[in-house]
Amino acid sequence: MAVTDKNILTRLYVVAGFLFLFAATVLFKLVSIQLIDGEKYQKLALKRTEKMFTIEPNRGDLISDDGSLLATSVSRYTIRFDAVTVSDRNFKENIRPLSEALSKLLGKSSSHYQQLLRKAKTNKNRYALVARNLDYSDYMAVKDFPLFNKGPYKGGLIVEQKTVREHPLGKIAERSVGYERVDENGYYTRVGLEGAFGEYLRGVEGKRLKQKIANGQWKPIGLDNIVEPKDGYDVISTIDINIQDIAHHGLLAQLEKYKADHGCVIVMETKTGEVKAISNLGRTPEGKYYERLNYAIGESHEPGSTFKLMSMVAALEDKVIDTSSVFDTEKGTWRIYKNTVRDSKYGGYGKITAAKAFEVSSNTAFAKMIHNNYKDNPERFVNRLMSMGLNKELGLPVKGEGKPVIRYPGDKGWSGISLAWMSHGYEVSLTPLQTLTFYNAIANDGEMVKPRLIKEVRELNTTIQKFDKEVMNSAICSKETALQMKTLLKNVVEQPWGTGNRLYSPNFSMAGKTGTAQKNYVSKDPDKLKYISTFAGYFPADEPKYSCIVVIHEPDRNVGFYGADVSGPVFKSIAQKIYATSPLVDEVDMREAKDMDADRSFQKYYAQAQKKYNKVPNVKGMSGMDAISILENLGLEVEVRGNGSVKRQSISQGTDLKQVKKIVLELS
Repeated sequence: MAVTDKNILTRLYVVAGFLFLFAATVLFKLVSIQLIDGEKYQKLALKRTEKMFTIEPNRGDLISDDGSLLATSVSRYTIRFDAVTVSDRNFKENIRPLSEALSKLLGKSSSHYQQLLRKAKTNKNRYALVARNLDYSDYMAVKDFPLFNKGPYKGGLIVEQKTVREHPLGKIAERSVGYERVDENGYYTRVGLEGAFGEYLRGVEGKRLKQKIANGQWKPIGLDNIVEPKDGYDVISTIDINIQDIAHHGLLAQLEKYKADHGCVIVMETKTGEVKAISNLGRTPEGKYYERLNYAIGESHEPGSTFKLMSMVAALEDKVIDTSSVFDTEKGTWRIYKNTVRDSKYGGYGKITAAKAFEVSSNTAFAKMIHNNYKDNPERFVNRLMSMGLNKELGLPVKGEGKPVIRYPGDKGWSGISLAWMSHGYEVSLTPLQTLTFYNAIANDGEMVKPRLIKEVRELNTTIQKFDKEVMNSAICSKETALQMKTLLKNVVEQPWGTGNRLYSPNFSMAGKTGTAQKNYVSKDPDKLKYISTFAGYFPADEPKYSCIVVIHEPDRNVGFYGADVSGPVFKSIAQKIYATSPLVDEVDMREAKDMDADRSFQKYYAQAQKKYNKVPNVKGMSGMDAISILENLGLEVEVRGNGSVKRQSISQGTDLKQVKKIVLELS
């Protein structure tokens, strides 16, 4: 018995010893946490209950040169319902009127919202989705709806706000306007004007300390932000929305007519280099067109016959020819080594001057002109091209500029036929904007100005930074050469034999050059042969105000592919409409314009714009921009949905204007 008691006592001592050690360990740990690691755990506790939140600044507006919005930040609201905080009595009294109000605002049936809210109540859902992407006016309406007007606790209303970027012009110039995005790792993707001038637009983030409360929600601590956010500056671009609209719809119509793969248009103010319009449209598999890539700035390709301007300027400057030099086009073909240069006209042009070779765009004459005069010293020709800056990028702020290619003797790909091929736009590569910049320099009597997409940065009415004209090369050639080429570019359109003569109008003047370049010409499969159709030039011919280039890739060969047929009409339409909406309007023969299918929509606009109205006019079928101009001039507020031509108008024709404040246009 005594042995048993002794064993029990021993066990009790062992257990007591373990308990004492455990207690000592716990006490040591508590002391350690308080004295040694106390600061560490206090910070951890605070981190879990307090958190520094980023306050996103308002991004600045991107604005056209006339003050219209190209991109702006707007608030969008998501409405959710916390069914738990709402009493049964309040829910029962308000579910029907709330559902009817939601139905009237959002379009779905009242029964849909009743079912949604009842289900949330049954399941005790504290985060039921009611509506997404409401604008501010709709959000303010929802706040006053039955039940929701009782607030977040009695009414169960949960509101989430986010800022989104919107383009009021819709798809027009979407790629040129662009965007700036940042991923979870902090890497930026910058496209177009938004990306190029993000440093001005994005502003500076603010900081706000918040404390965690129930249900994963956070509330601000104190009344003030730790760091106040600073809104972004507004950026004033050079884009003219009227010219942009003209360019967009002119290009779109021609792409659809010729079933082309893609194309672009650029319109630039000659003296300043301000880009007034830049449109890029690519085809989807379904045959629709949208702003897919920035072809105007990013796509470098063989320019074809538009490069003959560069070749002729080089030859005139080096004085290896003059405009009266004669070249034999033979029978329209010229064999050089094992390759043959061909003219588009079967049988050739016989013996013609250099001037006429340019006007009729003879490949054989240009191949002989450059090859025969530079074959013993090809570096001289290439050096001349490089001295005019044709091998250099324009250095635009917009990302993704295509690299120009001007090969030098000895480079990979250079051969004995390179001079002949370069003379008429092959074995060289330029983007449409690089080509246009050269044509613009000729229009400027040799002064090459840098294309400019931005005019100034503003904060409210204060100019933060101004961007002025930048001269890249004060004289790419002599004034004499520039004047000679201006005459030839004018003759391309005005002379009966000029390749652009079908574009001629006696009522307004244009100057330019056609270009038809082959793609995939190295392939022996004729079905793979594609074309690039181009027209580059300026207007008016004598006192140039705007330069313009139209490039259309891979038009359907069964419909047409020559530059004068495919791209030329777009150039003429743009020039004519700009004439007609500028002080030069008296120079335009409106009767001739009525005969042109491409200009019928403009005639409708022009005729209606001259009328005086006391009733709402019919604008169906007109382009959105034209309809907006007419209706806003009548003092109406215009809301536009979609883009393209007007399909429906919310106020019917003939309604007294005194009874109307706002009209909604649905565009196709």
